[in-house]
Amino acid sequence: MSAHTPSLTQPAAPATDSTIAITAPGYRQRGRGGPGADRARRRFGATALHVVLVVAGIAMVFPFIWMLLTSFKTLPQLLKNPLEFLPSPWTFDNYTEAWNAVPFGQAYLNSGYIAVLVVAGTLITASMAGYAFARIRFRGSRVLFIVFLATQMIPKQVTLIPFYLLMSNLGWVDSHLALIVPGIIANPFAVFLMRQFVLALPRELEEAAIVDGAGRWRIFWSVVLPNLKPGLAALSIIVALDVWNAFLFPLVLLNSPDLFTVPLLLNAFESQQGSVNYGLVMAASAIATVPMLIVFVIGQRKILNSMAASGLGGR
Repeated sequence: MSAHTPSLTQPAAPATDSTIAITAPGYRQRGRGGPGADRARRRFGATALHVVLVVAGIAMVFPFIWMLLTSFKTLPQLLKNPLEFLPSPWTFDNYTEAWNAVPFGQAYLNSGYIAVLVVAGTLITASMAGYAFARIRFRGSRVLFIVFLATQMIPKQVTLIPFYLLMSNLGWVDSHLALIVPGIIANPFAVFLMRQFVLALPRELEEAAIVDGAGRWRIFWSVVLPNLKPGLAALSIIVALDVWNAFLFPLVLLNSPDLFTVPLLLNAFESQQGSVNYGLVMAASAIATVPMLIVFVIGQRKILNSMAASGLGGR
């Protein structure tokens, strides 16, 4: 046997890092300290993230809590020690006085029926437009959708004067029609959201309806619309919150106090009482805020789900 021939009984050379890297490409060395240190680092990272989120949440909720607590304070307490956290004593007189000082009942009625009409109209127009942009191909449809969606980037303040002139020419200044009709026919976000939900629906449902002899209208009303209920529910909450909290356009378009919405009436009330009694102002703010806050808390899961689903099928 040649001297250069390796012996069959010769022990194999010890494996090196390069050998491991070649023979086992999926091998990954653990960090220093072993698996226990990895778990400790992950646990520390998760704890730090939760601490940051809790602090941020408290910072966001604290102004609302301060508003509620201040609304239950008496005027002498506010004048003596305005930074005192808890009311002493607690009183509901601020709510009674604020409700009776201005016609909150009429403002609630105005905001309520405007929100209901805008929500109902938007659900119809947005679902129809979303279905058309998602399923009906026509010349320039993609360009038209992009242009329509790009209008969201235009600040509302820029369109305020042209919009006012248009409403004046239509004779809708100092009328709720100026808030209802444009809100129904011009909501790019609602159209985009409905289009994304339609894109997420399987085409087989519509193809089966076509085989049965259904037309476009029949497919939309009987097949597509019933499957858009989650998106419609979320969109109704989003639109209702937006309409209820609208301030700039109602401020410019409405002049008669009996037509005021809740934000306008709250603004007028704060102008009268803001420098006199902060307790009344906070009580009025709570009256205006709490109903929509309850609506948001109830429907927040639907809103979050719709935001996630709106990114489906980016076609």
